[in-house]
Amino acid sequence: MAYLTRYVWAELSADERVSLMARPSDSSDAFEVAAKILSEVRAEGETAVRRYAQSLDGYAPEDFRVPVSELKAAADALDPEDAKAILAAADAVRRYHACQGYKSYCLETWPGGVAERRVTPLEVAGLYVPAGTAPLVSTLLMLAIPAQIAGVSRIAILTPPVGEGGPDRTILGAAGLLGLDEVYALGGAHGVAALGLGIAGLPRADRIFGPGNAYVAAAKALLAQSPGGAAADLPAGPSEVIIIADDSADPDFVALDLLAQAEHDRLAQVLLIAFSERFVDLVEAALKARLEGLPRRDIAAAALQVSKAFLVRNEADAVAAANAYAGEHLIIQTSDPEALCGEIRHAGSIFLGPWTPEAAGDYAAGPNHSLPTAGAARAYGGVSVEMFQKTTSVLRFEARGAAAIAPTVERLAALEGLDAHRLAMAARREKAEEGRL
Repeated sequence: MAYLTRYVWAELSADERVSLMARPSDSSDAFEVAAKILSEVRAEGETAVRRYAQSLDGYAPEDFRVPVSELKAAADALDPEDAKAILAAADAVRRYHACQGYKSYCLETWPGGVAERRVTPLEVAGLYVPAGTAPLVSTLLMLAIPAQIAGVSRIAILTPPVGEGGPDRTILGAAGLLGLDEVYALGGAHGVAALGLGIAGLPRADRIFGPGNAYVAAAKALLAQSPGGAAADLPAGPSEVIIIADDSADPDFVALDLLAQAEHDRLAQVLLIAFSERFVDLVEAALKARLEGLPRRDIAAAALQVSKAFLVRNEADAVAAANAYAGEHLIIQTSDPEALCGEIRHAGSIFLGPWTPEAAGDYAAGPNHSLPTAGAARAYGGVSVEMFQKTTSVLRFEARGAAAIAPTVERLAALEGLDAHRLAMAARREKAEEGRL
């Protein structure tokens, strides 16, 4: 069986390129279901949350919040080497994100008129940490650490229970190691609704971060669109990678990088941009050899069924294809990856050279792995400290400042036909000029 269906980039029409780069879809009713759940949670409150928690998760404790003592116990129970790895990754992520953040500043824009930008953190950040087919401890690190650096007052973590046993112990342990004390054993669209609306003992989040299934994503999007609803972080769907590899690349490395994304989700998308049929043949052979030993072989194989290889004539075509895709992850394994990197305009995160697997970025390299998918990298970057902050402008004008700015404001207000605006400025100018202020 051939996994990489091949297409010659130069022979494809613009419409064919768009169609072939479209992300896989499960054609689910996610938005319809999420809208129903949100509506019921709004109307019934905790009763609806508990009903869905019991029916979908099989777990609805008296209090969804996990006791701090349980977080500490889970942290203490971690294998020492696991705890060491978590803390080492956390250190790299913290040092990378410490350089981020909006900056406050103040300047005189008019004589006697001062404009200031003030930076404040979110009051309540909600972090969704999946634990379905795999407990995503790395996602907890990527979301919680920027929130901590930003100075968020309250960090509320939502992680779905693993059946009747409650939340995943490794995620609880990692939360304990990071000094996080507010974790709720709740997931799905009902959990997002509870967090976005402040129901069932959960705080009302100002913004909700983190990946999830189609229903979680739909619930986040619907909340963000509703008046007073919690904002969302960024469009995040099934994981995806696009690899540019020339004939100098190691086909085994390329195959493993493709499989690393494919094993995430049956809807994950993996694409290869190559310069020769022979190289694609080598990658195909490596894929088949490596796939056999994977515990998540069935998931990876399902994702590979819709994978593609685009054959390009030159590096310009390779760059054009990568920019058209605007992928979550872009790996460049060519003889001069830095040169190609300079031409890339749209990618969530870029990995250069044979010794930089995307797996390093997923766990411990430092940059955030919560990234835009489905082409959203054309407009979004990954999660950052700035996303946990907001800015407020502050103006202070003296009488001489009002007099200085008034002619410009009055003229522009008249231009727009907004006379009360003009008068509000003119009245101050007149009094300032008379020395009555």
